[in-house]
Amino acid sequence: MKIQYFKSTDTLYIEFRKADIVESRDLDEDTIIDLDADGSIVAMTMEHARNRTDAPNLTFEEIAA
Repeated sequence: MKIQYFKSTDTLYIEFRKADIVESRDLDEDTIIDLDADGSIVAMTMEHARNRTDAPNLTFEEIAA
């Protein structure tokens, strides 16, 4: 998984896995999901991320099962 925050455009991009994107769908005017051939989510793009998330202060923690 790869998470990128583009400060200049206030855009958050989350790539859940590597796969060919065959379709993009608007969830709302500021959120797009990218789907593979099976309809599974590959990635998500969120505009105006600062107002909708805490993306600029993102941290990552892996929890062992």
